[in-house]
Amino acid sequence: MSATRLSIPTDAGDLPGLLWLPEDLEQPVPALVVLQEIFGLSDHMHQRCADLAALGCAVLAPQLFARLDPPVVAIDDDEDFDWWLAEGMELTQALPWERAEADAIAALGALRAHGAVDESRVGLAGFCYGGGLAFAATASAAEEGRPPAALISYYGSALPTLLDRADAVTVPSLHHFGTADSFVPLDQVEQIRAAVTADGEREQVRFQLHEGAGHAFDNPHPGLHHAAAAEAAWEQTQQFLAQTLATGRS
Repeated sequence: MSATRLSIPTDAGDLPGLLWLPEDLEQPVPALVVLQEIFGLSDHMHQRCADLAALGCAVLAPQLFARLDPPVVAIDDDEDFDWWLAEGMELTQALPWERAEADAIAALGALRAHGAVDESRVGLAGFCYGGGLAFAATASAAEEGRPPAALISYYGSALPTLLDRADAVTVPSLHHFGTADSFVPLDQVEQIRAAVTADGEREQVRFQLHEGAGHAFDNPHPGLHHAAAAEAAWEQTQQFLAQTLATGRS
């Protein structure tokens, strides 16, 4: 499944994005804004967006690193694993967080306005860097009175610094973390769980721990991938979307 380009209007000019639409559009469909990991709109992000579109969602991925000078789409996997990780971290540090968050919210608005989309069923999803960004954007959108319909965060790397915003994120949510995450250690993961679930009081928030999985376990790179965790998380994600956005997968 291929994507088409969609310009996202923002307060700082149009931002490029990629849009995937499900086949055989006959009525307004649910939709997701997908926010990238530190490597940009990589092949992995393309594949996950296509996977989500195959479930019946319209999917918009804003090219967040287009704000950089020079603009960056993605950095390719590299045999030098440490260099690859460092390059991704450098890119995220070069992009002001407030700018990325504003762009994520703008993408949410652009997707709601698309003619193929049911504006009441538009969610936010993110991976790694994008997982934390999706959480922050959900909080901001809620404070503005237009929260997304759902939130999916895969190992949101910034979440330990965002827990003071957890009370604003009350939409149905799904969080994935690995128990062997060296970037977000398990004690921090448990702090995240307590905050986002309000110590278990928010029944609409689901928190999935994946045994033995490290950070970015869904990424297919051999240095990151955990096959069992990726498969389980994807199954849980499909079920969550069916129940919250009525994607047709139960």
